[in-house]
Amino acid sequence: MPKMKTKRGAAKRFRASGSGRVRRNQAYTSHILTKKNSKRKRNLRKGAMVSEADTRSVKRMLPYL
Repeated sequence: MPKMKTKRGAAKRFRASGSGRVRRNQAYTSHILTKKNSKRKRNLRKGAMVSEADTRSVKRMLPYL
């Protein structure tokens, strides 16, 4: 059986945490930053976990995660 292909766009956006959950970056950090206050921008730097509802579809896109 051939190797399964990874969705390259997903591979650049998601990675596994130590406990096996899927980590992601926050959205809303790339432009129109002048109207966002410093506290909001600082908190957006932190990563987040993918929700349980979306984890199954992310793991399907990343078969070797």
